[in-house]
Amino acid sequence: MSLPPGFLDELRTRLSLSQVVGRKVMWDQRKSNQGKGDMWAPCPFHHEKTASFHVDDQKGFYYCFGCHAKGDAINFVKETENVSFIEAVEILAREAGMPMPARDPKAQEKQDRRSQLAEVMEQAVQFFRLQLKTGAGAAAREYLTRRGLDAQALERWEIGFAPDGWQALWDHLRGKNVAEDLILGAGLAKPSNKGKMPYDTFRNRITFPIRDPRGRCIAFGGRAMDPNDNAKYLNSPETELFDKGRSLYNHGLARQAAGKGQPLIVAEGYMDVIALAEAGFGASVAPLGTAITEHQLQLLWRISNEPIIALDGDTAGLRAAMRAVDLALPLLEAGKSLRFALMPEGKDPDDLLRAEGAGAVQAVLDGAIPMVKLLWQRETEGKVFDSPERRAALDKVLWDKIKVIQDKSIQSHYQQAIKDLRRQLFRPQRQPQSRPWQPKGKWQPKPAATPGARASFLASSEGAEIQMRESAILAIAALNPQVVVQFEHQLEEMECRDPDHAALRHAILRHAIDDPDHLQDHIAETLGPEALENLLALRHVAVIPCVYKPGDVEKAEMTLAEELAKIKALRGLDAEIAEAEEELSDLADEALTYRLAQAAEERNRTSRSQNEDRAVFDIADNGARINRDEKDAFKAIMSGINFERKRR
Repeated sequence: MSLPPGFLDELRTRLSLSQVVGRKVMWDQRKSNQGKGDMWAPCPFHHEKTASFHVDDQKGFYYCFGCHAKGDAINFVKETENVSFIEAVEILAREAGMPMPARDPKAQEKQDRRSQLAEVMEQAVQFFRLQLKTGAGAAAREYLTRRGLDAQALERWEIGFAPDGWQALWDHLRGKNVAEDLILGAGLAKPSNKGKMPYDTFRNRITFPIRDPRGRCIAFGGRAMDPNDNAKYLNSPETELFDKGRSLYNHGLARQAAGKGQPLIVAEGYMDVIALAEAGFGASVAPLGTAITEHQLQLLWRISNEPIIALDGDTAGLRAAMRAVDLALPLLEAGKSLRFALMPEGKDPDDLLRAEGAGAVQAVLDGAIPMVKLLWQRETEGKVFDSPERRAALDKVLWDKIKVIQDKSIQSHYQQAIKDLRRQLFRPQRQPQSRPWQPKGKWQPKPAATPGARASFLASSEGAEIQMRESAILAIAALNPQVVVQFEHQLEEMECRDPDHAALRHAILRHAIDDPDHLQDHIAETLGPEALENLLALRHVAVIPCVYKPGDVEKAEMTLAEELAKIKALRGLDAEIAEAEEELSDLADEALTYRLAQAAEERNRTSRSQNEDRAVFDIADNGARINRDEKDAFKAIMSGINFERKRR
């Protein structure tokens, strides 16, 4: 069976050799470098213990240094599945989602035609290059010189010039006996709708050959020299050789550079790619003036696991970045993503290179942000979320975007990343308050070498009590994760001065809502098994009913609400006293007395709340709280039993 031209190239483009081979081998993680597509494993073709089987994912070939087996994905399937060439192609086509072509008796004829079209394109390349060196190309040469391209760069990139005539290229090719249908089929000329001779596609334009990964010229890009031209940049029409949505400018050379460790950069236009490559960023490509397509994205991921999208620093560039995010989200796989480097406002990579040099571009690339941060920036930048409704709207928009991710593991990580960003936005870090400056001549508290009476008092009373209540709250939340969702905001607001408490609070907030059934496992995995054990072993924690009998949701809710309220009251009291003390030297009237009286009343209210507990509970010898009503009822029962025994 003859396969149509380009089918195998497309098949190899869509598949990753490491994925095909990975079904049969176990990769040596110490020796392999997935980011570079450099993978090693024990050879599947002969028995061995060392990893001598090498897969070069960038080039699409494997080689065993032991048994010398080598080939591509098709060869690998043939050898491991013991099938024919066509059967191996069918297996890989199903995996890639490509329908097998019907039998085509004219396949060889089509292949011959594609070869002829490629030859015509090469003749056009030479014609345009020659025209750039003539008098007609003087203005084009001056423009290219202003853009920083010397003669060597023009040769490397095969840049040419299409003269300002209707049939200059047509006449040249016809003079070489090239058939008219080949010139038209290559997209180099267009038929006239006025019954006249066909006319050249490119006129008065600087030309950039577009080559496929095999190095064949498949199309041209043209930059208009006339500023009044309707199209500043123009690409060849789609032909049997050229599919704009499946092609990348500088594909082949960029793949080679990326294989040597350079980061893959996706720029917007031809000149950006040329400028980047000339400055040392050889792994640079462009999507031919269109928004990145799904096929182009797959091509990028074949070259690099994490391409950097370097777009112009203007509104259009940002819109293009957002379109790339929306396109990529449903296609994400483990290890496959995008990063975004936005140029300074009003500049493209070429502008930045000429103005500030390669170092400035490298700095922008080093600061490239992941997709999740760009997604967050789009939905939050310039917006105010000062109401529950606005926050809920933000949550809905972000969730609608995240749920299109097909990979559940990646979806979960995106949810957690968004949750962390959300917490940073809605719970900004509090800055420590510095003591206000006081002019000389006024009395101010004398600093002591050791903590003063008030500091000692707070450390031994309010400070210690708050820490005890925090540990109780965390224990209740850890053992009753189903109640965390309704206290999430209060837990976020709770200031944990103890680093262990802060770490435990973070773990609870991170996992209790998403995976409540395994919260304790997550805590143990994050902080170690002793973290929760030590907390529950504390005497004042062990006596809480919803700790030694977890699962009583109602009691857990009531206890959490009360403990959080008490902590809030105690912290308010502490803050009020501290503020009053700072203003002590300035308040020489009744205002100071009133402030301290109010603070004392707040302390009394908090104390009364604790005394209410003592009115209801007795404290046993082991520190446990015993309800007095239950204790009296138990005594009555025991008295009745003893009375019956004595009577008998």
